[in-house]
Amino acid sequence: MANVVGVRFKNAGKLYYFNPSSCWPSAGDLVIVETTRGVELGEVVVGISEVDDADLTAPLKNVLRIATQDDVEQYNRNLEKAADARPIVLEKIQQHQLDMKLVGIEYTFDLQKLIIYFTSDGRVDFRQLVKDLAYVFKARIELKQIGVRDEAKMIGGLGACGRNLCCSTFLGDFQPVSIKMAKEQNLSLNPTKISGMCGRLMCCLKYEQEFYEKTRKTMPRVGRDVQTPDGIGTVIELNILKNTVKVRLKKEDDLNPIKDYEPFVLRRLDKEDKYSDGKQQKQQAIEEIDESLMELED
Repeated sequence: MANVVGVRFKNAGKLYYFNPSSCWPSAGDLVIVETTRGVELGEVVVGISEVDDADLTAPLKNVLRIATQDDVEQYNRNLEKAADARPIVLEKIQQHQLDMKLVGIEYTFDLQKLIIYFTSDGRVDFRQLVKDLAYVFKARIELKQIGVRDEAKMIGGLGACGRNLCCSTFLGDFQPVSIKMAKEQNLSLNPTKISGMCGRLMCCLKYEQEFYEKTRKTMPRVGRDVQTPDGIGTVIELNILKNTVKVRLKKEDDLNPIKDYEPFVLRRLDKEDKYSDGKQQKQQAIEEIDESLMELED
C-alpha cells in the first residue's frame, strides 16, 4: 500500500495520483507537482489515502510543494501568455497551409513547453511548423492531435438537455458508447436525436444502460407467449421505464385485445434457451442497425 493524493489539472480532467512526499496536502489545496511533461500546478481533489501498489503506475511522481500566491499568479500569467500566442499559432498554420483546426493552447507551469491541441481528418506533417513556432516562442513545442470528443470537452457548450456538456463538467474519462445502447433504450435512431455536439453518440446513453439491462432480464422477451390473469397472450412490447409488458391476448372471438401488465403477474409458457436466444437476439439487433449509424460510435 502507498500513500497518494489525487490531483486534477483541468475541470473534469483525468485524475492523477502523486506521492505527497513531505507536503501532506488536503483536498482543495493547489499544489506544484512533477509530471512527465514538466512542472505543473494542479488541485488536490482526493486527499491522502492508501492505494494498492498494483493500482498505481510506477514510478510515482512527487508533490513538490503546496502552491503559494506567487505560484497562482504565475499560473494566471501563463494563461494570458497562452491566449496571446493563439493568433500567432493560427497565422503560422495558415502560412504553412496545413489542414488542421486549432483547438487549444497551454504552457506548462515552468514555461518550458508550449502544448498545442488540434483536430484533423488525417495525418499532418507539421515538422516545419514546429521549427517556426520554437523559434518564435523560444520554448519546446508539442502538437497533440485530439479527437472530436476531446475537442468538445476542451471547448465546452450546452447539450440538447440545456445543461453544460457532461464531458466538460464532470466526466473524467470517456466511456465506450454504442448504437446498440440507443436501440435497447427504445430511442429514435435519428442521428440528430442521439448524437452530441461532437457528432458522436451522447455520453449520457451510458448512464441508464445498466438499469435497462437489469430490468429487461426480469421481463419476457418480445414474441414470447405468456400466461396472464386474463388468459394466454403474446408479448408485443416492453416499457422499461414504466416496468410494464404489453401483451396481445389470444381470444376465441378474434378481438385480440391488448393490455399492459407488470412482469411479476406473467408466467412464461415456452422454455427458453437463454444463452442461445440471447446470442441470437444480440446478433439480430446488430444486423438491424443502419450501417450509417455505426459512424456515430468511436
